[in-house]
Amino acid sequence: MAKEMKNGYTTGSCAAAGVKAVLLFMLNKTISTEVELTALSGEKLIIPIKYINISKDGIWAEVIKDAGDDPDITHGVSVFTKVTLNNNSAVKFFAGDGIGIVTKEGLSVPVGQPSINPGPRRMMTTVVHELLPEGQGCDITISIPAGRELAKRTLNPILGIEGGISVIGTSGVVRPMSEEGFKNSLTPQIDVALAAGFSDQIFVPGKIGENIAVALGLPRQAIVQTSNFIGHMLEYAADKNLNGVLLLGHLGKLVKVSAGNFYTHSKISDARLETIAAYSAFLGMEQAGIKRIFNCITTEAAMTIIKEYHLEQELYPLLCERASIRSMQHVFQKLKIGTVMATLKGELLGMDENAKRIGEKLHWNIK
Repeated sequence: MAKEMKNGYTTGSCAAAGVKAVLLFMLNKTISTEVELTALSGEKLIIPIKYINISKDGIWAEVIKDAGDDPDITHGVSVFTKVTLNNNSAVKFFAGDGIGIVTKEGLSVPVGQPSINPGPRRMMTTVVHELLPEGQGCDITISIPAGRELAKRTLNPILGIEGGISVIGTSGVVRPMSEEGFKNSLTPQIDVALAAGFSDQIFVPGKIGENIAVALGLPRQAIVQTSNFIGHMLEYAADKNLNGVLLLGHLGKLVKVSAGNFYTHSKISDARLETIAAYSAFLGMEQAGIKRIFNCITTEAAMTIIKEYHLEQELYPLLCERASIRSMQHVFQKLKIGTVMATLKGELLGMDENAKRIGEKLHWNIK
């Protein structure tokens, strides 16, 4: 029988628990070892409090993040929350050590503000209003000392969040291996690029595609990483009324889109060689060559066979065209999509006419 996966709680819930523990100490001189919260999802959370520290700088609570069975990079980190009463009714938020500051438009938090998302802000504000008298506000400072290093393993540098990690959580609960959560972490890139003035954007599956795009002279601010969720990102782009999307990446990833596969993880979608073989046959490759392609392990190996048959000038642009056609069908023709395929070394294999037109709008000097 499969083991039931254990839920955890978000950094936002940790911060809200810290706020509650500090306020209970201020009001009642109670040192809490745990507090109860209502998550944004409506679920009840019991969150342990590791430590309450009283110093001349204020009162701090330390909570250890527990992501349950989810492989969250913040699992086990200390979240420190300081609360100081202020002279007005406002609840204000401040970035301590390891919390990032928003530097680009398009995110859910304004430029110049600590990257503490609306969900966690709501949870903390609710706690304040439950415990403090009406009209009494406070200043809340959150610190995650490990955040400065952890941020390098997130999309924060791309999103323009500088100096640390974000305090996040849309429900307050971490559900193990949440695919939806990962998707939601990717889409803000589109909003940031749009706010920077790019209604035509470049979608790359990952770092390989990003490096290729930069080397080709495409604007870095317009580059969006999709991971394996190409279909989801295209749908979001259509909902945001983008003009065009340039799909750019390695043949082995984007050839899957040529076959109509929009979730490109290798465990779910792997028709790379079959697609290359089918289109090679369509262009006249003999059966012996097709068999050799089927015996390849990688698309890079298949490229050698394609070159032997002198099909590279026809095959790669055709695969790009098919990827664009299938992508536009996927979003019901709501935006123009072009495709560029390249090798692992960044050498261009082919592109379609849509890619050329979108590239020109992005001031790409296509050679």
